Amino acid sequence: MEPVPVTVIGGFLGAGKTTLVNHLLRQSGGQRIAVLVNDFGDLPIDDALIEAREGNLLRLAGGCVCCSFGSDLLDALRQLRNLLPAPQHVLLECSGVALPAAVARTLTLLPGLPLDAVLVLADAETVRERAADRYVGELVLQQLAEADLILLNKCDLVDPAALSELQSWLAQRAPRARQLSCSHGGLDPTLLLDIGRAGSRASGHLGGPALRAPPAADTLFDSLSLEFEHAVDPARLAAALADPSLPLLRAKGLLRDAAGHWSALQLVGRRSTIGPLAHPPALPRLVCITARGALDAARIRALLAHCAV
Repeated sequence: MEPVPVTVIGGFLGAGKTTLVNHLLRQSGGQRIAVLVNDFGDLPIDDALIEAREGNLLRLAGGCVCCSFGSDLLDALRQLRNLLPAPQHVLLECSGVALPAAVARTLTLLPGLPLDAVLVLADAETVRERAADRYVGELVLQQLAEADLILLNKCDLVDPAALSELQSWLAQRAPRARQLSCSHGGLDPTLLLDIGRAGSRASGHLGGPALRAPPAADTLFDSLSLEFEHAVDPARLAAALADPSLPLLRAKGLLRDAAGHWSALQLVGRRSTIGPLAHPPALPRLVCITARGALDAARIRALLAHCAV
């Protein structure tokens, strides 16, 4: 059985990991790509955004597949390894609060799944602010330090001078990583896949952490996952959730409006996007993530009810 290379995709909340995965699937060019996703929170929002579902497994156009690994990554990898026809490449999307090297080490437990690269996305608009944060800064810096390839994403949101300074800052924080800049994850897949990381450099990144290990995710963040029946006004809900007094690090919603149309809401800090959703879940969903101790569940529930239509 031919080895199937694995690309581990990491990066902090809202950096654009799922957007990148969807882009790579759309640009697969007939290559059979398997995607494993996991997210912080109880509801698997990210995998619902990728495309159509059959139980735990998403079967996608062009022979691609996707599944959520939840708490059992090894079992999901074994299932993918046994698929016929076998995938030609695996994308393993980490939670925004995971350390990608820790996820990559899991691959050493299974034969035939060599690590191709640890790819970490960084939000050009917010990464330095996140890295300086007293609660999540160590996590963000560690994610960057573990990268083979850093995708500096959302570059359209910063001016050229700030972008150049940011690239220099990243080179100091992650000197072993190669950098690519993009917007909306829009890069040629040949720059990102099958880049041969599984050889000589593997041991350099999968050993002990370069920085002091950050606290576990559940000591840094709180999340609220809601499933509800009523329709909402997506634009009004996005504006309400973006209120800095809340304050949310991240929100994701699969929403139905008064006309029965479904949309996907993505919010990072005060910035939000709303787009169409081709394959809605059985019920609307909302996941909100804050720093530990900052979650106001009652207020979020009240806002959700206030935006009902």
